[in-house]
Amino acid sequence: MTGIVWPIGLPPRMNANGFTETLPDLALRTEMDAGPRKMRRRFTSGPTTVEGTVTLRGSQPALLDAFYRDTTAGGTLPFDWTHPRTGALKAFRFTGPPAFVPVAGDVWRATLKLEVFS
Repeated sequence: MTGIVWPIGLPPRMNANGFTETLPDLALRTEMDAGPRKMRRRFTSGPTTVEGTVTLRGSQPALLDAFYRDTTAGGTLPFDWTHPRTGALKAFRFTGPPAFVPVAGDVWRATLKLEVFS
């Protein structure tokens, strides 16, 4: 796989509540002067995107911050993690920085936007 793995000290999976997965759009659509659009397959594969949250406690927000900034070089390097829906080990890459929202006390919710490589 990639050589970088999701840190053991972080939650092993995304929260089920609010999780979304979008399959790749592989079609090319061409508008016609009249009638329905023509469509054909443009690619044979592409990245699937996933978005969801993880609940973090104690020092976990700092661990996620360091993983994003340092280990994955600001989200540019892929890492191995368990796919939230299938449970299979896949390569992921951040498509944007994590967003942290306080929940209560030392509990935080981090939103992750990722792409999955097949």
